[in-house]
Amino acid sequence: MEPGERGATRIADRVVAKIASQAAREALRGGGAAAADAGTGADIGAAAGAGPGEAALAGGVGARPYAVAAVRGGVARVRVAVELGYPSDIGAHCGAVRRQVIERVGELTGMKVPEVAVTVERLHVPRWERPERGARRGRDRVR
Repeated sequence: MEPGERGATRIADRVVAKIASQAAREALRGGGAAAADAGTGADIGAAAGAGPGEAALAGGVGARPYAVAAVRGGVARVRVAVELGYPSDIGAHCGAVRRQVIERVGELTGMKVPEVAVTVERLHVPRWERPERGARRGRDRVR
């Protein structure tokens, strides 16, 4: 069969969005962001020795990254919304997400991804220690 007679494969926008969402999750779990932090010796995937922001990511705090994609003629434009731990290097995490999304979408779909917009929807602050309950009531209170 001649190439002109064959059909075409069309990959839906929502499929590209799901791939991008998973790629962002991989980057935040340590696959892509760890590579970005390799020069500084930081590994966000490891909870031991990680800062508060990185420990929150490794512990699974936050919602899954959410992605929206628009596909036109073999080119995908992607927007990804993520939640990060605080404090953390927001720029490094966003860069890692961007690189991972470009790589995975291109690898799995064969599309070019010239634009990936990463939005930080929320920062998670580690929970602070609460004082003992008895100290807040009755005779234990400071007068």
